[in-house]
Amino acid sequence: MTVKLDFEECLKDSPRFRAAIEMVEGNVSELETRLEKLVKQCNSMLEAGKVYCQSSKSFVNGLRELGHYCSEDSTMGDCLEKFSKKLSIILSAQEELIEATQKSVKLKLQGFVKDDVKHFKDVRKEFERNSETLEAALGRNAQAPRGKQHEVEEASQALLTARRAFRSGALDYVLEINVIESKKKTEILLVMLSLMEAQALFFQQGHQSLTELEEYRKHLGDEHTKLVLNSAREKRDMEQRHAAIKKKDMSYDDSVMDFNLDAPTGIAMEGYLYKRASNAFKTWSRRWFSIQKNQLVYQKKFKEQPTVVVEDLRLCTVKPCTEQERRFCFEVVSPAKSCLLQADSEQQQQGWMSAVQNSIASAFQERREDALSPRERCSSVSGIMNIGGGEQQNSGCKALEEVQAIPGNGHCCDCREPGPDWASINLGITLCITCSGIHRSLGVHFSKVRSLTLDSWEPELVKLMCELGNTAINRIYEARIEEITIKKPHPSSPRQDKESWIRSKYVEKKFIHKLPETGRAPPLRRSSARRNRATTQEREGTRPALKPKPNRATLPRLTGLTPSEIMKTTTAPPKDEEEEDLSGLHPGALLYRSATLQHFPVMADALAHGADVNWVNVAEDNKTPLIQAATVNSLAACEFLLQNGANVNQADSDGRGPLHHATILGHTGLVCLFLKRGADYNAKDINEKDPITIAVESANADIVTLLRIAKMNKEMREMDGFAQSGDETYQDIFRDFSQMASHNPEKLKRRSTDIKSP
Repeated sequence: MTVKLDFEECLKDSPRFRAAIEMVEGNVSELETRLEKLVKQCNSMLEAGKVYCQSSKSFVNGLRELGHYCSEDSTMGDCLEKFSKKLSIILSAQEELIEATQKSVKLKLQGFVKDDVKHFKDVRKEFERNSETLEAALGRNAQAPRGKQHEVEEASQALLTARRAFRSGALDYVLEINVIESKKKTEILLVMLSLMEAQALFFQQGHQSLTELEEYRKHLGDEHTKLVLNSAREKRDMEQRHAAIKKKDMSYDDSVMDFNLDAPTGIAMEGYLYKRASNAFKTWSRRWFSIQKNQLVYQKKFKEQPTVVVEDLRLCTVKPCTEQERRFCFEVVSPAKSCLLQADSEQQQQGWMSAVQNSIASAFQERREDALSPRERCSSVSGIMNIGGGEQQNSGCKALEEVQAIPGNGHCCDCREPGPDWASINLGITLCITCSGIHRSLGVHFSKVRSLTLDSWEPELVKLMCELGNTAINRIYEARIEEITIKKPHPSSPRQDKESWIRSKYVEKKFIHKLPETGRAPPLRRSSARRNRATTQEREGTRPALKPKPNRATLPRLTGLTPSEIMKTTTAPPKDEEEEDLSGLHPGALLYRSATLQHFPVMADALAHGADVNWVNVAEDNKTPLIQAATVNSLAACEFLLQNGANVNQADSDGRGPLHHATILGHTGLVCLFLKRGADYNAKDINEKDPITIAVESANADIVTLLRIAKMNKEMREMDGFAQSGDETYQDIFRDFSQMASHNPEKLKRRSTDIKSP
């Protein structure tokens, strides 16, 4: 006997127990329907069999009469006589088979349906009545007023009586369920065994063809005997447990969360979550989510086809959402879209986030080798990357070609696998898919991963990637690799070795050169002539004179050089200014100075040594590296700082942020970039002027257009029904300005300087 339900579970009366009962009741109902259908089919077969036998007898009589007619021919007479006799024997056996079938199948199955299933239904009705009585008693007990003791005692006594009756009925019902499950097997097997024996007798003439079934029949008979013995023994044990448990008082209720990240079914996680819709109403719906086959899917009902939220977990990341009004929210972000979800508790939220992160790591670890090269894969997906017209459609392919053309970028920065088609946009390096998954697990504060073939690339990002590269970054992050003799992983190294290397390299920074004691030198200061010239240039709206920007051919090898030596190898101070001593600068000051010079390797070196990307130079009006990069109109330098966490709204002592400075100097491309990165166009400086006012006063039509479009887009997004149209227009215009700022900056410069104030 197979135990379907446990007695302890029924005393809890948990949702799991109710669900199990519903499943059993459904199975019994389905069994009853099928047995009734089988009995009807058996009746039809028996009636048809009787008609067949009657017709067959007439046929046999015809053969005999033909045999008597042909008796003069001994060959034909003997053949017909013998054949008719054999057919008569077969028909007699078939009539016996029909009678045996009627006894074994029809009568016994009808008895099982009418007696056993009926008794099961009666016990179920008693259980349901007791359940309703208990529910009513619980309600009256809850409503009994505190001050009326007699009503409290009556309600308590009624609840006690109802609970005893319910528990007794529940235990009886569970016993009946287990008994009918066992009896169902024995009865059906017994019917089948009887039918097989009748069939064996019927097919005596074809015994050779039934030899294999004969062995099976014997085996099935043995199994039936064992089942009968085991059923009797288990029934006796259950009756003893039934009597013992019935004496206990089980009133507790345990709520156990079902978390199993290593399930053998391949489902890393499953359970209910609230999902926010992507429509204008932002409604929340409760759905059953699961992580399976490296995909995040959900469904409303069990038999529904699951809806795929994330096609490939390798292309997504997960993060908590604390800004939501609802609690326990987290977001699964992929290149195409993001999905905002809500758990029922903090424990569930952490469990789901951990499951997604583990699934991402597993997806990278278990991936199969891709037969296509990155360029072939780029060509195959170019048809589906149709975002924003022809230029954007192939942006991933163009990014792949331009970025891989940089020296050192043809191989993965960390394991040297050839043909990398992933990149870390804040580090400026190319990666293979395995290393990109490890970088993604570090978090965006260490590495921001993007596909060179699957994602669309903004032109300023491509310019940034082309300013750095694997060779320049490895000179920083692997400067001491030869000294400490740590073996760098190769393409076929295990994922664990690659992960250990990447964490040591970028998180622990074990291989960079240690700087001397810093932070004691005074902040960077400009000479008085330099300060006066800068003030005049800012007032006039002209671009300040710059020191020569080092090109890629003259970039120094950073290994073993101090910041001062790095600067001296790439720039020389003008004759009218004193030479700056950078040897004592801490990383923040070094980042500030290199942002002015647009020296990307030195900026990366400063960040690697712990520079605060929002470092403030108190000696120069509290300006930041981002403001300095904006002052010299370096689109790529600003993008590099923003990708590494620079605050686009941090203002100097005059209350002017990067957007203010870009607007004053007429750097249209930078205005476009800052607006896309969330700059506040309403922020006012100490003169109570916001960027729009400054742009209008300077008659810079392009910047006025950008600022007003950004403002209008925000207003449209806040209005129902206009968000989509506003977003499309906004994206189209800003995309055009970004392309022009990156590829034809002289056009923007000409437009800005040619417009005169009225």
